[in-house]
Parts: sequence; structure tokens; C-alpha cells
Amino acid sequence: MTLRLPADQAAELEAVARADRVSVTEAVRSAIHDRIETRRRDPEFQERIKRMMEEEQAVLKRLAQ
Repeated sequence: MTLRLPADQAAELEAVARADRVSVTEAVRSAIHDRIETRRRDPEFQERIKRMMEEEQAVLKRLAQ
């Protein structure tokens, strides 16, 4: 995975990582983890995921016939 950030955002991320005494990679992993956990707790997001799963399942069933 490659992540491209604007220079100012990259500099801010590096500063946050240094202040937290972690690598930039660890700061990014932590931010991603936090985002996923936040989405998991969001009922509206969960409903959208369920609808997506149902739609995907319908497509797969049609393809299997």
C-alpha cells in the first residue's frame, strides 16, 4: 500500500508521531484502527454494510446460476 499525502499533512503527521514517540507507520496504523472502530459503532454505517452485503449476495447468486 502506498499513501501519498500533501507535504503539509505529511509534516504534521511526522510531528504527531514524534510527539507520541511512535513511528509514522504506527501513527497511521493507529489512526486507521480508530477509524474502523468508530465506523463499527455507527448504526447507520452498519445498515449500509448490511445492504451492501445483501446486494453482493444477490449478484453472486445470479452469477452462480
